[in-house]
Amino acid sequence: MSSNNRKRWIAPWKDSLTKPAIYHCISRVVGRDFVLEVDERERFRMLMRMCEKFTGCRVLSYCLMSNHFHVLLEVPPMPEDGITDEELFSRLGVFYSEAQVAEIAREMEEASVVRKRSEFELPPVDEMGVPLTPAQEMAMAKQRAARRMEEIRSRYTRRMHDLSEFMKSLLERFTKWFNRMHSRTGTLWEERFKSVIVESGTAARTMAAYIDLNPVRAGMVKDPADYRWSSYGEAVGGGTKGNGKKAREGLVRAWFCDQGAGLEAEKWREVSRLYRRLMGLSLDRKPGRAGVSQAAKGLGQTTMNTAEMLERGDNETVLKDLGLAKMLRCRVRYFTDGAVIGSKEFVNEAFANARERFGPKRKDGARAMRGSGSGAKGLLWSMRDLRVRV
Repeated sequence: MSSNNRKRWIAPWKDSLTKPAIYHCISRVVGRDFVLEVDERERFRMLMRMCEKFTGCRVLSYCLMSNHFHVLLEVPPMPEDGITDEELFSRLGVFYSEAQVAEIAREMEEASVVRKRSEFELPPVDEMGVPLTPAQEMAMAKQRAARRMEEIRSRYTRRMHDLSEFMKSLLERFTKWFNRMHSRTGTLWEERFKSVIVESGTAARTMAAYIDLNPVRAGMVKDPADYRWSSYGEAVGGGTKGNGKKAREGLVRAWFCDQGAGLEAEKWREVSRLYRRLMGLSLDRKPGRAGVSQAAKGLGQTTMNTAEMLERGDNETVLKDLGLAKMLRCRVRYFTDGAVIGSKEFVNEAFANARERFGPKRKDGARAMRGSGSGAKGLLWSMRDLRVRV
């Protein structure tokens, strides 16, 4: 495999202010041992939310299992004008103590001071050796102060709005905590984390549902609302603060990001109904009818299973094409190894921007998904043409 093919796939539009850069990230425990118990998953989720606030990235969907995790992560670009000092100090407060943040603020304030030349220093000169005027000297002093300020800020901002930095911080911080708690040393995670570029719209919605259905595919629960360490379970049952607002915001963004919606928790009622339909779940206990939804009563009660739904011809609560809902109950390797997932045009655009990764015989990027991924035929394509275990 060439070095180009080993490089991580990064959305070429990562700095776009209009086109979201979304990634499905997966990492597994070394040896795939089942070591992530209740306390571990709670700690992981807490650190994930802390990394989210520090980096400015957005967790749209997630699921923490016993030996691996999935995160659907949006990486917004750094604002064109950067972030304010107030926002920077707020983010630093996530991982640094008040005293440390105060020291960083003091260092920045000290660096911002424009110092005049000492009487014992030689007067500055330009490239031709001509002494600078007082105005030129002042301008140079301001430039030096600005550079010092930027050097200090960049120590921290370079770790923000970046996929690799988000994952590095999350994995390293959790490993340190885990090793300390279990009196162990060494790495906890298997190789590098995997990531797949995901298009906003249908691909993002489908990937979010695929992630939230992990415990259902594993046979742990019948309804994803009953699994507390996932975005849907948190959105329905509440997080550590009992409200689940962060999870609801993420799922609303996952559903509507192609339509310009932000992190708007107030749209959860609408999204919750659509989301359950996508996952192939009825909205209430009456089979096949979208009456008063459980969202209004406290969604989270186990409903009719997929097999029962697929047998019914009058079901009005799921997509007309049940192939997609059925597909999400299977392991779809394209979603973890496909490199890029989205519409045909989206995958071909990513291919054109990474043409050097492929041989001269390959003419385009989009590949139809087969096997367990065939339920998305005509909707989603993959960059990689997987031939084994699909």
